[in-house]
Amino acid sequence: MKQKGVLAIVSGFAGSGKGTLMKLLLERHDNYALSVSATTRQPREGEQDGREYFFKTKEEFEEMIRENAFLEYASYVGNYYGTPRFYVEEQLAAGRDVILEIEIQGALKVKEMIPESVLIFVTPPDAEELQKRLVGRGTETEEVVRARLRRAVEEAEEMASYDYILVNDDLEETTGQLHAIVQSARFATERQTAFAETIKKSLAELTAGFA
Repeated sequence: MKQKGVLAIVSGFAGSGKGTLMKLLLERHDNYALSVSATTRQPREGEQDGREYFFKTKEEFEEMIRENAFLEYASYVGNYYGTPRFYVEEQLAAGRDVILEIEIQGALKVKEMIPESVLIFVTPPDAEELQKRLVGRGTETEEVVRARLRRAVEEAEEMASYDYILVNDDLEETTGQLHAIVQSARFATERQTAFAETIKKSLAELTAGFA
């Protein structure tokens, strides 16, 4: 029987390098499926619908909510973000490891629904580096950068809720660490209960006639 894939939920501060990390992971390993979220925010330069996000109007998104089409959804900085349910469930059943990049509120909701999922928080090495990366993106005003830094103060309070914290100081090294975490999760006891029961039963049958 094909082993079900691992759902790895990745969160982190805006500017922590989550997107670049995901891109490199998928380039290097072919068993991953990236879950594309839906959002009502406007596309940034170079982003494409269906690749970075499914870009929806507020009305379209709320219709999907009514249809129970999301694993989770939340409002963040004035926009909706949500995880389409069908794609994630389909990929996991096919044995692929799904990488889901979402904010903290949504990550904790999915963890409640799928307890065997793995929560991973990505952070730069310090606050100064976070500010430098946000400014260096050149996609946001100074006011937005400050808002994201204030938001990061709140997000830091939830880091302890995650299974792993990855310090993204060296992209190559962090990518390898992320891959190692997901692959080790495949052998976690909670994911091997069916196998454990099978071998217990077969051992009991094998030894039933022993004196």
